[in-house]
Amino acid sequence: MTIRFEKMIPLPMLEQDTSGSEVWEAESLLLEQGLSYVVEAPSGRGKTSLLSVIYGIRTDYQGVVFMDDRELVSFTPRDWSLTRKSKLSFIFQGLELFDDLTALENIRLKNNMTAYHTEERITEMARALGIEPFLHRKAGILSFGQQQRVAIIRALCQPFNFLLADECFSHMDHENRLTAYDLIREECEARKAGLILTSLNETGLPNADVSLKL
Repeated sequence: MTIRFEKMIPLPMLEQDTSGSEVWEAESLLLEQGLSYVVEAPSGRGKTSLLSVIYGIRTDYQGVVFMDDRELVSFTPRDWSLTRKSKLSFIFQGLELFDDLTALENIRLKNNMTAYHTEERITEMARALGIEPFLHRKAGILSFGQQQRVAIIRALCQPFNFLLADECFSHMDHENRLTAYDLIREECEARKAGLILTSLNETGLPNADVSLKL
């Protein structure tokens, strides 16, 4: 699977200074499955917009975006439903967890639809990320960093060709950030999937194949 931008820029960015951007200033940019990309930029440069365009929840852009040589504007609601179920997974910056459900119930909402991971694997991932003791606590009372780790596991409980991760380590300390990143890379490599990770600062995230500046 490939994602290609041809002179793409979100309309809100047209009135801003985009000089030096390796994405917004590109004539053409190809993102390939199996590679990891870190997109680094300060706030307000369009990191979330970039991922939202790929995921089909923003259409206010100039230029053309292709997924496997098909223009995104041609996708029907059914196309997007199937794509989000089997080809794209998203770790949202706002996490989109249900506060009144436990951490495990939030994860199971996704896994019950896909039956992708066993309960043992979910527990194993939670243990690796240090949140196994909190799986039966309501998500709303967890710290934001703990919630981020729940959202990461939930996003890994489905098939995907690309994982979109929007500042998903922002409230974690250095050690937890590296552990979570290693888990994501492990899962992506097992599926031969691509990773597109946005970050305010890529420091401490080794092994990305490509770094891009917004």
